Amino acid sequence: MTRDLDRRKFLAGTAAAAGALAFPMPSIAQNAPMKVGLLTVKTGPLAAGGVHIEEGITAYLKDKNFTLSGRKIDLIVADTGGNPAGAKNKAQELVERDRVEIVLGPFAAFELLATLDYLAQRKMPTLAFAGADDVTQRRGNPYLTRTSYTSSQCLFPLADYVLNEMKLKTAATLGDDFAFGYEQNGGFQRVLEEHGGRVVKKLWSPLNTADYAPYVSQIPACDVVCELYAGSNPLKFTKQARSLGLKQPLVGGSTVADDTIVGAHGEEAVGLINTNPYTLDHDSDANKRFLASMRKNFGADVRIGHYAATFYANGQIIEAALAKTGGKADNPDAFTKAVRAVSLADTPRGPISFDDHGNAVIDVYTRRVDSVGGKRVNKLIKTYNKVSQFWTMDPKAFLAQPVFSRDYPPMKS
Repeated sequence: MTRDLDRRKFLAGTAAAAGALAFPMPSIAQNAPMKVGLLTVKTGPLAAGGVHIEEGITAYLKDKNFTLSGRKIDLIVADTGGNPAGAKNKAQELVERDRVEIVLGPFAAFELLATLDYLAQRKMPTLAFAGADDVTQRRGNPYLTRTSYTSSQCLFPLADYVLNEMKLKTAATLGDDFAFGYEQNGGFQRVLEEHGGRVVKKLWSPLNTADYAPYVSQIPACDVVCELYAGSNPLKFTKQARSLGLKQPLVGGSTVADDTIVGAHGEEAVGLINTNPYTLDHDSDANKRFLASMRKNFGADVRIGHYAATFYANGQIIEAALAKTGGKADNPDAFTKAVRAVSLADTPRGPISFDDHGNAVIDVYTRRVDSVGGKRVNKLIKTYNKVSQFWTMDPKAFLAQPVFSRDYPPMKS
């Protein structure tokens, strides 16, 4: 069953919360429903993505009659409002009032960072979604497993594709002026420059930019332009850049042409190369089952992309972990260990497993935007198998370097 948390103010004070930390959560009978908390966004500018992730986990649970490995599931959905304070308050409600045994989400990186320490202190098994790289790197904790991907993870193979398939060497990057953009750029720049290419210009625009002309005018001579935008910004940037005469090939990461938004692009996006941890045209039985479930439960015209696919696969991960623990989830150490030991070959996303830091090792799909019947769609052109958050780099050497940021990697002179 699924329930939404109401939006009344959570009344537990600081002292009460501190006191609660001193006491372990009560053991929950194995035959009682397992309470699964979903931190998502159902209001505000991030709501579209937040709704997609709820649809994904709900579709899987409906397929299984809300029973995973013999355990009934009670899905409790909390609307964070798309802000850090709301995310933390809702996390507290799920843990202290609703007594959930696992938390899924939250959606945005700033929400994840706001809830990270609290959920770790409460020893709450968490299947994280947001891409903030360092959460499964230098700031990792034993109860968090990221089932999606880091911000930079899809950009490593993009740089490889630019160099080795497109045979292009010099790039300008343009992105939203916040951590997600910086970390995407870091992954792209690092791989490009380690193999003989070069980023000749990095440009950052505010998240609410309406006019990209001042940024397009600063793009220097280069072989390719990499856009690192999210939300509706890639739609605006791509259209304006082409209308202003930008001629270079365009490439980008997981959010520039996700299958949920590619249809909103115009003809100007045809040819755009993008890398994503899921692709609608993935030819597998698991993906066909996922697509059929989504359309059965939410209508033939439901938008389907990597958001829903990730959370549908989360259902598979929880089910596999429960199979390892005999349906038990009341020991957070044992359950998290079981989650991280999961290795699945048949998710809609393709194979998924986890590294020693609790981050997903995934297939990354390189797609080209084409026009079919007057509509923009992604066409799979290359699959990168078993992509790690460290790409091909030694994890110790990777972690010895600074976190990707606005100024790291630095520009080469």
